[in-house]
Amino acid sequence: MKVALTYNLKKELGEAQILPRDFYAECDEPETVYAVRDALAGRHGDILMVEADEDAFEKLRRERPDIVFNMAEGLWGESRESQIPAMLEMLRIPYTGSNPLTLGLCLNKARAKEVLAYYGIPTARFVVARTNGLGIHRLLSFPMIVKPLFEGSSKGIKNDSIVSGPEELEKKVASVLEEYSQPALVEEYLPGREFTVALMGNGGNIKVLPIVEINYSALPAGINHIYSYEAKWVLDTPDAPLDIFSCPADIPERLKAAIEAVSRDAFTALDVKDWCRIDVRLDTSGLPHVIELNPLPGILMDPKCNSCFPKAARAAGMDFSALVNGVLDAARERYGV
Repeated sequence: MKVALTYNLKKELGEAQILPRDFYAECDEPETVYAVRDALAGRHGDILMVEADEDAFEKLRRERPDIVFNMAEGLWGESRESQIPAMLEMLRIPYTGSNPLTLGLCLNKARAKEVLAYYGIPTARFVVARTNGLGIHRLLSFPMIVKPLFEGSSKGIKNDSIVSGPEELEKKVASVLEEYSQPALVEEYLPGREFTVALMGNGGNIKVLPIVEINYSALPAGINHIYSYEAKWVLDTPDAPLDIFSCPADIPERLKAAIEAVSRDAFTALDVKDWCRIDVRLDTSGLPHVIELNPLPGILMDPKCNSCFPKAARAAGMDFSALVNGVLDAARERYGV
């Protein structure tokens, strides 16, 4: 069976590029791409490498793999994560992960939250700010959290993203509109414990891996209790990892069941395929709310990198090869390959 790997490599920002400093945050380091390649090669031999650039379509059309392990985030546009899957569907080539519609919905945090709300799945109240001066403080309650609408990997979520008054709110919304050239998502801030949940499989075979809790007490004083860009990429590094995660989370069985249930419901409501990482936070009453879905979750192999999906897999007794090939096997079963 001929297996291909589609991906986007992290690149350095040139001095002349007028882009946010976290522009390439969602893309992968070469070490991660090679680790996935090697995991696939251990079972399937030589792997066709396809970087998700403007030449990807022709390469896929020419080589015609039997199935693709897709980890390409895309670079441009609010539906960038959908680009490679759309190409593959046009070429009738099976691939891992969700379809273009699901990927587009999940990257647009507001659209995903609208679907969740339709199905009665708890998520924080929100407003989309396409311009400033909307009087959002009359619609939502402070504190609020402000983030770009179409980003992942904590892009645009910074230590000042939590706002406590109208002036802070307007300033932060203006900052997101200017720096990221896209609308801002403004949500009521959920003050409770935060978890991330890794799921694998499809239909009746969805498996919830051990829940990861984010322990914000490990952050330095003065840092807000959110998994911001600073917390994820600046303060927590492989050379000096923070003791910020616990897995399995030390929680009562009733809360564990509630978090798993809301995660399964979100997975199903957004029609996610094969795998996903879902971020969940508790409100003042301890009720789990879905923050967002990540149907293209990061999978950094090195435990020092604190990558949550591999962390959950290790807690479930799966090594990196079993994780990667488990995702591929879920897609193979779904397609009948």
